[in-house]
Amino acid sequence: MVGAQYGDRVATDESARPRNGDDTARFRLTVVDQALRLFAERGYEATTVDEIAEAAGISRRTFFRQFRSKEDVIFADHESQLAQVAEFLAAAHVDPWEAVCAAVVQVFERFTQWREIAERRYRVVRRVPALREREIVTVFRYERLFTDYLRERLPEAPDLARVQFTAAVTATHNYLLRRMVRGESDAGAADLRVELAAIPRGVGRGPGAGELVVAVFPRDMPPRQVADLVTRQLGSL
Repeated sequence: MVGAQYGDRVATDESARPRNGDDTARFRLTVVDQALRLFAERGYEATTVDEIAEAAGISRRTFFRQFRSKEDVIFADHESQLAQVAEFLAAAHVDPWEAVCAAVVQVFERFTQWREIAERRYRVVRRVPALREREIVTVFRYERLFTDYLRERLPEAPDLARVQFTAAVTATHNYLLRRMVRGESDAGAADLRVELAAIPRGVGRGPGAGELVVAVFPRDMPPRQVADLVTRQLGSL
């Protein structure tokens, strides 16, 4: 059996099999990494499942136990991300709007940790129309997860407000992520938090939703700083 680098050791097919949840995530990420490397070097269509399995140090059978196709392996880490987001949102949160923003920031932070994988995937997906369509579907799954969560936790909020919010949050994340993988920006999680804070929350948020808020600021404070402070404070109400 062909060996492949897995963590700090060379793994055979049998030893590379995941034993628990953490091992499964790490194992799948290793295969994703190898697949994207081959796709970038040889082209998506020209790369076979057998070549991916060999590069990852696993058998064809093991590959298909974890992934249904070459297309699935490209987006496999998103499955893990979606599961972690769902788990995070299932916990208790004081402000559901802020919970969605926090979940988005966590996704962004994980992609920055796997920046090389994100960069490779971006280059591969741009070249293959079918993969671009799959990417659109994947983005929608995040939006739907966020919208369903807000529908459950904020049933009194207008549905359009919920949909607009989750669309804006997802688009903001994707914009900063794409700029990062294209080498156009070094924006980090802190930058994303600032941009997310500027996205309007829906009305009808329950207690205090119709209250008037009065803010007092020093006369010489720059208008942009006033706007930023107001946005952050209103977002936390």
